[in-house]
Amino acid sequence: MSDKHTDTSAKASGAHTAGAFDIRNIIGALLSIYGVLLLAAGLFMDTQEAKTGGVNANLWTGLALAVAGALFLLWARLKPIVVPADVEPVADDPTRPAPRRRPGGH
Repeated sequence: MSDKHTDTSAKASGAHTAGAFDIRNIIGALLSIYGVLLLAAGLFMDTQEAKTGGVNANLWTGLALAVAGALFLLWARLKPIVVPADVEPVADDPTRPAPRRRPGGH
């Protein structure tokens, strides 16, 4: 099945998505915030181009971070993570080892 078909069928069936807890949203938001702050610093503060060889480092780094953050947010929006409705209980997993008792009688 193609990805578009599974995304459409997941939305049509009312499947739950990760939403704000998707790590791509968190990373995208942080990168975007830092990017906007650096863009503002590059535009409105002293650029100190003598230290960076004539390049406004804050401006270009802020632009790169803002673009990367926007790409992460767009990626999370276009391909959301679908959370399955029912998951098998962990107790039914025969490969999981049983818990061990701590030595010393605690």
